[in-house]
Amino acid sequence: MTQTVKLIAFPGAPNLPIFVAQEKGWFAKHDVELAITMTPSSAYQAEALAKGEFDIAGTAFDNVVAYTEGQGAVALPETPDFFAFIGATQIELAIIAQPDNEAVADLAGKSLALDAPGTGFAFVFYHMLEKGGVAPGSYERVAVGATPQRWESVKAGQHAATMTIEPFTSIAAAQGFKVLAKSTDTISDYQGGVFAARRSWAAQHPAAVKGFIKAYLDGLAWTLDPANREEASQILLRNMPDIKPGVVGSVMNSLLSPRSGLTPKAEVTIEGIRTVLDLRTRYGKPGASLTDPHKYIDLSYYNEALGG
Repeated sequence: MTQTVKLIAFPGAPNLPIFVAQEKGWFAKHDVELAITMTPSSAYQAEALAKGEFDIAGTAFDNVVAYTEGQGAVALPETPDFFAFIGATQIELAIIAQPDNEAVADLAGKSLALDAPGTGFAFVFYHMLEKGGVAPGSYERVAVGATPQRWESVKAGQHAATMTIEPFTSIAAAQGFKVLAKSTDTISDYQGGVFAARRSWAAQHPAAVKGFIKAYLDGLAWTLDPANREEASQILLRNMPDIKPGVVGSVMNSLLSPRSGLTPKAEVTIEGIRTVLDLRTRYGKPGASLTDPHKYIDLSYYNEALGG
């Protein structure tokens, strides 16, 4: 029996396997009717997922950790039962800045656009700033929203810099903005994107979770096949019209790299999770020490999907 699954995801090139699986009919093949919505921010996504307005979130793994630990960008009525059930990306994050900034150190004392100061990829941003010589507290942190909104705010001159994923990194570079640093320069293993849900919903809809996983894995395997690169590029262009043909090559290069993009077989890496926990321990709530990678994941649905 076909089940409707409501997915809320961040805009970005890492959604390509989803777009592929939709166009190829693989969600329908696995008895899933997918309805996808792009979120304006991590706070909106978390609130909507917790309320049951959506079933699955394509999100940063750190968001799962943040709300589980009561450290989210917004206070929820009760601690949500979020968990990650499949990996998506390592993700290469980049600091893009106004053209008059030549190095990360030039961002000291300036206004920086974030999704939310204490969730998502903000801690990677703080780490990269510190590595570049910009001390914590020496810049203004402004919550703006998801990557498209942050990029537009820098483009409009409202903020000096922000953190981006593809395709926005390549779009910014093509328009003369500076790419000052990339997360892969200083972080070797990082669990970036995952698909997450509420444990209670997943327990009641195991077939839908496994159907989603199977369709996603079909789309991922097809996307990662070098023989499909040209068609995959066209699917990405159709679904993300902000990407121009001149930059789609660099977007695909990043997306297809296991170091900076889609994770082969959509695996979750324990070392990547440890990196996320280490960064949140360093830059998150004072005194909070997070050490258990398995607290935030349940891979049983993934393993069952692989088994048939």
